[in-house]
Amino acid sequence: MRSCRRLLSELKLWTSGRSKWTRGLNEGLGGSGKAFLSTSSCPKVCIVGSGPAGFYTAQHLIKARQDVEVDIYERLPVPFGLVRFGVAPDHPEVKNVINTFTQTAKHSRCSFYGNVNVGKDVTVDELQGAYHAVVLSYGAEGNRRMGVPGEDLPGVYSAKDFVGWYNGLPSCRELKPDLSCETAIILGQGNVALDVARILLSPLDILKKTDITQPALEALAESRVQKVLIVGRRGPMQVACTIKELREMVNLPGTRPEMVTADFEGVSEALKDVPRPRKRLTELLLKTALDAPGDKELERRRNAARVWGFRFYRSPTEILADPGRSRTAGIRLAVNRLEGSGDAARAVLTGEVEDVSCGLVISSIGYKSLPIDPAVPFDSHRAVMPNSVGRVHQAPGLYCSGWLKTGPTGVIATTMNNSFDTARSLLEDMDSGALDVSPAKPGSQAVSSLLEKRGVKPVTFSDWEKIDSLETRRGDACGKPREKLLSVEEMLKVARA
Repeated sequence: MRSCRRLLSELKLWTSGRSKWTRGLNEGLGGSGKAFLSTSSCPKVCIVGSGPAGFYTAQHLIKARQDVEVDIYERLPVPFGLVRFGVAPDHPEVKNVINTFTQTAKHSRCSFYGNVNVGKDVTVDELQGAYHAVVLSYGAEGNRRMGVPGEDLPGVYSAKDFVGWYNGLPSCRELKPDLSCETAIILGQGNVALDVARILLSPLDILKKTDITQPALEALAESRVQKVLIVGRRGPMQVACTIKELREMVNLPGTRPEMVTADFEGVSEALKDVPRPRKRLTELLLKTALDAPGDKELERRRNAARVWGFRFYRSPTEILADPGRSRTAGIRLAVNRLEGSGDAARAVLTGEVEDVSCGLVISSIGYKSLPIDPAVPFDSHRAVMPNSVGRVHQAPGLYCSGWLKTGPTGVIATTMNNSFDTARSLLEDMDSGALDVSPAKPGSQAVSSLLEKRGVKPVTFSDWEKIDSLETRRGDACGKPREKLLSVEEMLKVARA
């Protein structure tokens, strides 16, 4: 039996070769496409966002049901979201998931449309008029603020922006962080915080072989940062990073750890009742902080020019300025104690404070989602879309997946499972009739007319492959996996060549 895509292809030929993207809604519903659209029963799903959440949702929908057509809309001209712009340059193995996403994008029942800003170029309501279901998977592009005096001083950056800078996110290309100080403070102790610490302290010979951007590489080559402190409000038993990330810091060439022994009092005794992953992570922390190193490790540490360390039981209360108030000169930290134990332990102020001199503060206390459209439900307090297993509350036909659904938590595998769950909810609603897929819907044909009238020209996946090809060729020339294009203008120029 022929697929809906093949029937659509025949319709294109029948209507004088006009492409799916350039035929407008009026023609599709009232002109030459009317007969097809009135008889087609292909469920059409639109996904907003082409990061892991978007692609995993699409993958599950396409594999689970043979008649579903999926269109993915992306604000930028390039796909893959945080896999491209968030995963650390020295973690190429994590980026291999792009191969799976590419297979999904090239599937006969999937289309990619980049350079389309949903909420601005086209509304969610307009998408819902064109598709049977809309899945919002656009992630968390906002920053959680510290809420302390001085956080807007020069020398203070969010981890999101800093990571975007070294990974080539167009909106962060002008960041130009000042790396002329000796000490950097990172607030937060999750994987992103350790990524930032590692990039600041890694030998250039390691970074030169990654896809880190050339401007970031040049800035790091001139960096005077010699010490990075990774600060958290709770203790070693609550540290949020994974053991893999911690092990990378422990073994980072040219560096040595520097901890505060008092921070680990009572930790060994508390380990017997914790789950194995937490136990292994804490044991590595204890070993790094307290055990006497062997001869080989001692020699390595003696030769290390750079230093890193965790600082526990500390919360920022103020970023301190230099006398001219022109830049960051330090940070004031409140000293905490814990009430309770394990993951439920709560940091309580003791009334003590301490000042630490530094010229660079990077806040890694979390990303947050932002509302995309005033008509779409959004919980501004939790910075998520209110939902039940991906079904957006009080919005039939509207779904969400990824960090927009749960908040910014977990790794790519977490997002995969989260997105599969949303896809299953959508498919269950199709099967039960809760989501009515019997009326014909125009899909991208409808959106095409709107975008064309508004002067928006989308980027297709084959257009992206032109960008990909150029970036990998540029990377080959200097021994890197790729040299990324850094502006939307550059990307569009190559895509449309």
